[in-house]
Amino acid sequence: MKIHLSSVFVDDQDKALRFYTDVLGFVKKTEVPLGEYRWLTVVSPEDPNGTELVLEPDGHPAVKPYKAALVADGIPATSFAVQDVHAEFNRLRGLGVQFTQEPLELGPVITAVLDDTCGNLIQIAQYK
Repeated sequence: MKIHLSSVFVDDQDKALRFYTDVLGFVKKTEVPLGEYRWLTVVSPEDPNGTELVLEPDGHPAVKPYKAALVADGIPATSFAVQDVHAEFNRLRGLGVQFTQEPLELGPVITAVLDDTCGNLIQIAQYK
């Protein structure tokens, strides 16, 4: 068994697609119209057949309070692996990305937390 899909709830699929591709560097894998929304996924260019991230609309009534509570407590919705947190932090900050946590060593990992502009905090992490 392996993870095939994971979701992040977003407040605007177009804005999310731009951020996750143009800023974070993922590539669009799937886009299927489904009425008002789309089945929209992105993948890592390093693993185009790997786990897909679904840019899931946050329209369900339970989602916005859930997202707001996570953000208020500083809890990331998900975590992405990077080779070098410090380099990625500098690259993303140069693109105007806002961070709620600068690079921090936590035992065997270095992490940073960013705002994805779509209502989520996202952690980037590097194993030392």
